[in-house]
Amino acid sequence: MDIDELLRGSFQAAVATVQAETILLAHLPSLPAGRTLVVGAGKAAAAMAATVESHWPVDAPLDGLVITRYDYAQPTRRIRVVEAGHPLPDSAGTTAAEAILHRVQTARPEDQILALISGGASSLLTLPTEGLALGDVAAVSRALLLSGAPIADINCVRKHLSRTLGGRLAEACKAPVRYLMISDVTGDDPAVIGSGPFAPDPTTFADALAVLAHWQITPPPAVQHHLERGAAGAIPDTPKSGSPCFDRVTSRVIANGRTALLGAADYFERQGIKAVILGDTVTGESREVAGAFAALAREVRQHGSPWPAPVALLSGGETTVTVRGMGRGGRNTEFALAMAIMLDGLDGVYALAADTDGIDGTETDAGAFIGPDTLARGRAAHMDARSYLHDNDSHGYFSALGALLTTGPTMTNVNDYRAVLVL
Repeated sequence: MDIDELLRGSFQAAVATVQAETILLAHLPSLPAGRTLVVGAGKAAAAMAATVESHWPVDAPLDGLVITRYDYAQPTRRIRVVEAGHPLPDSAGTTAAEAILHRVQTARPEDQILALISGGASSLLTLPTEGLALGDVAAVSRALLLSGAPIADINCVRKHLSRTLGGRLAEACKAPVRYLMISDVTGDDPAVIGSGPFAPDPTTFADALAVLAHWQITPPPAVQHHLERGAAGAIPDTPKSGSPCFDRVTSRVIANGRTALLGAADYFERQGIKAVILGDTVTGESREVAGAFAALAREVRQHGSPWPAPVALLSGGETTVTVRGMGRGGRNTEFALAMAIMLDGLDGVYALAADTDGIDGTETDAGAFIGPDTLARGRAAHMDARSYLHDNDSHGYFSALGALLTTGPTMTNVNDYRAVLVL
């Protein structure tokens, strides 16, 4: 049995269950009196738009604009697809976001908005509020991403620097909205998924200031001034629950991390291996989460508890990395390297940690494989795994071993996927 191929197959099965063509059709709206305008952003936005096009009546009015990450575009004819920067916003994204805002503002009550949002939308749909430069917003985003802050904290700040996020698109709209989301966040909160452009925002300007203070981030002066003005009431806050603008919005989360885990579990069961889903809401520092999973795998391997081997332990969610070193890597390769160190060559335990969007952090790999020989192979190549982990260079370690999972764009995103196989 090729264990890496088995784990790779489980990843492919997980991703297949959250493809737009599989999950979107049951949620498409009926035809309105006027036209249907598709808007959206995220790593799955282009695939979702292409799916809408292929199943929409050819004689029914349909157009729109969606923004996706570079290399994630799909061919469309009626809905325009723009590629832009992620995880940091760029000018291509802000120009497209401004065009989306204009389209939403000019939609008529007899029209309908079909909003397609998936992971990555927070960056891709950023439109800096008046008085803020794109560089200022990008600088704050970068600092937050490096700090180890959870996504809810990062998006709290993003929403208060943008004219499109945090319910602002709903606020700008007079047409009814069908709001379909592929969730990449734990808890599937519409206010957090893609920074909730059509969702009520429970956070405030004061909360955004508190987030920056907690993570010891000093923003550019223009950002600090803007947030302080907002906290003082000089700028209207994002729309909250109960605002009449949300009466026109029908929201549905159409896929999430659990959807993917169920697909992977079915795959393992078909291979004759029991699958246990540990949850799709795992959060925390990657190396600390790795320690907990290593301890569980050790208990299974050595004592057959709480499940006898062979068993596949599946989980999702979103871990974080506080970057202190100078190396390269993402949260999944960091998890894998930390887990390999903690298992210390334990026989019979293998794992794959990967991001379902095909991109771990800012690298071109999705994640990494580990097995009982991971540390020994590193030593044979004169690499000390602990030193690589200390320098946040998990990518460098697994690249040298040829143990990276490289998939290219998957056209979807429900965040982390981890499979720990105990034989």
